[in-house]
Amino acid sequence: MYKNIIKRFFDIVLSSIAIVLTALPMLIVAIAIKIDNPGPVFFTQKRVGKSKNGQITYFNIWKFRSMKTSTPSDTPTHLLSDPEQYITRVGRFIRKTSIDELPQIYQVFTGKLSVVGPRPALWSQYDLIEEREKYGANDITPGITGWAQINGRDELEIDVKARFDGEYTAALNAGKFKGFAMDVRCLFGTIASVLKSDGVVEGGTGEMKKEKKEEKETVIK
Repeated sequence: MYKNIIKRFFDIVLSSIAIVLTALPMLIVAIAIKIDNPGPVFFTQKRVGKSKNGQITYFNIWKFRSMKTSTPSDTPTHLLSDPEQYITRVGRFIRKTSIDELPQIYQVFTGKLSVVGPRPALWSQYDLIEEREKYGANDITPGITGWAQINGRDELEIDVKARFDGEYTAALNAGKFKGFAMDVRCLFGTIASVLKSDGVVEGGTGEMKKEKKEEKETVIK
């Protein structure tokens, strides 16, 4: 009941409140983006949604544009040779504070996303999609934040991220109390992570581990 009814009710209530509270701040951010780098205020990208009858579905996720209009499209940040060169001044701030994700609260209201759930994979992240399939994580509604996001975010490697998504899925399927408790942990954990900017690494998946490995190799040399 929690997974299919109560969770959706909470999503509608929380997103409705958030839409009202963030309307003015989002207008200010939109103006700042336009002034910093003329072009679209929003950025849309094809992402993986909740599977239906075993089939992968897709939708366009909404974000505030944090990168220059000249950035290659449909390319994950971690696959860009030098991601920093594409990020705008305003974009650097809204990415670090996760403000770029705010437009997604409208997608929570419409049911494309949940407040808490596995972060929707890019359509071309076949390795992550495949790993999540092992845990049934593709079969639940993706979210703005999730268990993986408060346990490492950008620095997590694919298999580790999928395992955390699997743990969240298992808790959600276990029953009302476990699912609700996990959602509460994720929400409070997200607040703490955003305030500390934990796990935000330009370069994307597994980048922090890669940097530590390179540092170690440099010391050995």
